[in-house]
This record gives sequence, structure tokens and C-alpha cells, in this order.
Amino acid sequence: MTKPDTAFEQALAVGRPPNIKKLFPNSRALLVSGKAIDRAMRKKGHAMTIAGNARSNFVLRGALLAAQRADAAIILEIARSESNYCDVNMWNIARQADQAANELGVTVPVAIHADHYGIKKPGDVAEAQVEIPTLFEAGITSIAIDASHLPDAENLLANIALAPYVPTWAGYETEVGEIKGKSGLSTPEEALFLIKGLNAHDIHPDWIALNNGTTHGIEASATGIQVGLTARIHEALTPYGISGAQHGTSGNSSEKLREIAAKTATTKANVATALQMVSWGVAVNDYGNAIMDAAGAFIKEPEKGLDDALWAEMTAYADGKAIKAGDYKKLNCVFEKKLLAQPTAVRARMVDAVAEFVYGLLTDVFNAAGTGSLAIGELLAAGTYDLGPKAGRIEDPAAWTREKILERAASISGDKGPEGDFDD
Repeated sequence: MTKPDTAFEQALAVGRPPNIKKLFPNSRALLVSGKAIDRAMRKKGHAMTIAGNARSNFVLRGALLAAQRADAAIILEIARSESNYCDVNMWNIARQADQAANELGVTVPVAIHADHYGIKKPGDVAEAQVEIPTLFEAGITSIAIDASHLPDAENLLANIALAPYVPTWAGYETEVGEIKGKSGLSTPEEALFLIKGLNAHDIHPDWIALNNGTTHGIEASATGIQVGLTARIHEALTPYGISGAQHGTSGNSSEKLREIAAKTATTKANVATALQMVSWGVAVNDYGNAIMDAAGAFIKEPEKGLDDALWAEMTAYADGKAIKAGDYKKLNCVFEKKLLAQPTAVRARMVDAVAEFVYGLLTDVFNAAGTGSLAIGELLAAGTYDLGPKAGRIEDPAAWTREKILERAASISGDKGPEGDFDD
């Protein structure tokens, strides 16, 4: 049996994609394709891992420490929209992850994911064809093409147009239905339309994200993620080898998240707002939602997270700019330099709080412990960074021309829900 340290050395040699080797030729950080992370979860079975939304360096470091402790393969991600209000962005997240992993001695596989690369109108496709290659040049190893804002036919056509700009070795997520809570829920019909059309064009996503009843941000929901709906859609997609990407896990209980891992094909679970709040020292409940006081304000726990005086400065700034609780994420860029300028002990407790929270998710909720070794095993078994698709072409390309796509889409009925800002 291969010794763990030998396996790691071999994985470093064969498992890092070309863009990572070029950017970090002397690195000992095992940055890999999102495919390797997905395969590890499927190998273990009924397991999903965190796609940790690294809105700050503190969150990024804490997630890496937790993954190492749990021997869990993980994903670090940032959404396209978040690159506008976080110092961590799609062009520097790989560099921050590589530096931190080397410094902290992290040896588990980590994918770097550009989340919610949003296409909101057909004209966005041309811009994306220029921009997407720059993301991979900057170290991205996985991407979510999110054209779910568009009608079904335009969503499919946008994915077809952009897939050639995503390296075949990279993790690939697609989305049907915006993530907007109980309105506009996704259907098996819509998901099959998207995946069948992609399959006909030899495009094989690793994940599909659904609107299955969840929301982003701090909103609590009595319904939350609809596990039964998710399971039915995943079952319908079984022949195509599609795993689930669960967005907006904050606002759902640990019990609900365990159920998702156990009863659906979900392997990727996005966690964003909870990690931000935990790093700041804001009290959160089991749902990952910040606990509010009677006046509707966040409860900052003394001697936890960031310095209390800095928290007071942040809340005063938010009040002065009329920034609502759900938009506190937009404080990240404004205050990142001050957060980094805090004393060592304060910075360390911010990172440690994230590490403890993420470790609990990975080991007690997501069933991801041990998947770090499994991901390395998948890479070594393949002998390459490129694990290929999980299924071959099933659909007839002649049945999925542009004209026939438009014709098929006309027969799909469904409520897309209200317009809104649901990017991250």
C-alpha cells in the first residue's frame, strides 16, 4: 500500500493542472480540478464538501486548516459579483490559497472555483469569451457558468457558447433556476432540458445547481431546501453523471444538510455568509444564520472574532451608509486592510473560529472526513490531473440544433419567480 506521504508527492507530480504548475512551479500546495473533489465525494458516498466562500483571507485560511485536520478535499470559491466588494477576487484567490496552503502545511486537495459567473443577457456571452480564459490563467480550476437568469433556451445556448473556453480538465458547474427561495422552483423537466442539450454537444458538467427552495444571505426560511425535489431531479439526471451543487446552505439546519448529503447526489455545498459572520465574531445559530437582538442588530460576542472597537466602527459605517443587515458582505473590501492590521492574537482567533466551524461541518454534517485521501487516490489511479467526464454522449446532436433547442424550450412551462439580485 502506498504510504500517505508518497501518495502526496505523487499527486503533486501528476495531479496539478497545467495552469497551476505554470503559476506555482515550486509549490507544495495540491491545487486541483474541481472534478477530483467531486469524484472523492462520490467515492465515499453520501458525502459533500464545503465550497467555502472566501470573502476574506481569514475565511480562506480557516477553511484550509479545517480541511487538513479532517483530511477532507474542499473547494475555495468566490463569486463574480463578490469580486466587486471583496479584496479576494477571481483573479487572486488561487494565489492567496497557494500561499496559505504552503505556509500552513496543507496537503489535502483543494479546488479553486469561480462561482456564479453570471450571464444575465445574451450580449454578456462575448465578454465572457474574453474574460473566462483570464480566470484560468490566474489559477481558477473550476467554474460555474450561471445563465439561469435567462430563459431556458438562452441558458442552454449560453453554456454551449462558453464551454469551449473552459479547459476540459476543469470542474464545470451549470445552473437551472435562480437561487431565490420558494419562488420559481426548478423542475426535472427544466434540468433535463439543460443537461440533455449539453450532452448532445459533448458538454458534461460535473454539477448542476437548482433553485430548490433556498436563499442566499442571512434570510431564514421555514421551508428551506426541499430535499425531495432535489432528490427527484438528481435521480432524473443519473444517466448523465451529474452531481448536485447546493447553494445557500446558511439558513438551513444541520439536520437538513445531513439529509441532503444522505438522500441526494449533492457533492458540493456552498457556505458563505456563515463563514463571514463567524470570522467577525458575530453569534450564529445552528442554521448558520446570525442571531439578531430585539432591535434587529447583530450580536457581537465579546473577545471573539475581530476587535470590538473595529466592529463598532464597521457598524457605524453601515448605519451611516444605510447598509442593511443582508448587505454587510459589502463591508469586506472597505475594512479588509483594517482587519489585516489587527494584532496577531485577534487575527488568529478569527481564523481559528472559521476553522472550528468548518471542521464541524466537514466531519459532523457533510460526511466529508477522509475524502482528502480519496481525492488523491482518484488522481493517482488516473495518473493525470484530467479525470475526464463521468458519462459519455447519449443524446443525438441532430436533435439539439439551435432551431430545435428554441422549439423544445417553447414547450417548457414554469414559474421563474421574481426578478432580483441572487448572485451570491
